[in-house]
Amino acid sequence: MRIAILSAFHPYRGGIAQFNGNLFTELGKAHTVKAFNYSRQYPGILFPGKTQFVAAGDDSFPIGSEAVLDTANPLSWGRTARRIKEWEPDVLLMRYVMPWFAPSLGYVADHIGEKTVKAAIIDNAIPHERHFFDKPLAKYFFGKLDGCVALCDAVAKDIAELYPGIPTTVIFHPLYSHFGQKLPREEAEARLGLQPGKKNLLFFGLIREYKGLDILLEAFRELPDDYQLIIAGECYGSFSKYQAIIDSLPGKERVHLFRHYIADSEVKDYFSAADLTVLPYRSATQSGVSSTSYHFEVPMLVTDVGGLRETIGETGTGIVADAPEPGAIRSKILDYFGDASVREGCVAAIHSEKSRLSWASFSDKLTDFLYGCL
Repeated sequence: MRIAILSAFHPYRGGIAQFNGNLFTELGKAHTVKAFNYSRQYPGILFPGKTQFVAAGDDSFPIGSEAVLDTANPLSWGRTARRIKEWEPDVLLMRYVMPWFAPSLGYVADHIGEKTVKAAIIDNAIPHERHFFDKPLAKYFFGKLDGCVALCDAVAKDIAELYPGIPTTVIFHPLYSHFGQKLPREEAEARLGLQPGKKNLLFFGLIREYKGLDILLEAFRELPDDYQLIIAGECYGSFSKYQAIIDSLPGKERVHLFRHYIADSEVKDYFSAADLTVLPYRSATQSGVSSTSYHFEVPMLVTDVGGLRETIGETGTGIVADAPEPGAIRSKILDYFGDASVREGCVAAIHSEKSRLSWASFSDKLTDFLYGCL
């Protein structure tokens, strides 16, 4: 099968490009695959971070790709469709992350010809931070597709509500396994300047309102002094409200801030030092952070929102707080560290999930679905 993938690849940074690099490599073992990249993914004014691109020295997936699609320039949309059509793929596989991509990706899908199956991996049918135009744009895009792949049941449900009848399958997010091996805990703690002998909580990834860092900070307020909190990730928006909470904490010296984009080569430092990854999200679908936590065999505490209970609580790889509230988070943290058997059970479940959530398994299920769409 000839598969064209249209999405973000190297030199773009972040979880989507990492995911696509892994998938490209795995699909390429059995199929002919070509990567079509963005020449411009977002206009700079719409991107809240410092840069969209990997920096010198970052570990990344340097996949060879053809940078053709400028999402902000409609003149490039036709060129992209023509270029993909010239390659004569059996399948065009796209990634739908947010409504911004709907016009450009929808146009390309609509103009590459009927012989090519159009499918998309849907990260979020409806974004976490919502706007009036989200649903109309999603419906427009889904209307150009022959099939959708959701990464959790919650997203599949959203797709069915927005565009009933479109063929949809659920294939759970595979593990990120390209971050290297886990370090000895003492080495990781020394690298990060952490106090040894503490119970280490990790909040990892981009800091955005819906991810609930403020909830975790308030939960941390009343934890004993043998706990410390590691916050690792770039903030999209102002950090001032989080800093105000930190400054008010009686144990603020036990909060360790690493407020920058965490390069792939640094990821192992944080997860090697962590006892528990905490995802105190107000809303969620699936999470790439959980896939990384799986790789390093660090159990998770998640809130009962979106697909997190489904992918973590029901598999036993972590524990679930009933609500995104400080008291609920704090209670579950104390429960986790108060019973060694809880951690042992979570780690055993992670071992089981690591074989099920391989890239080979994801690729096989994906191609089975794509063959069915041909």
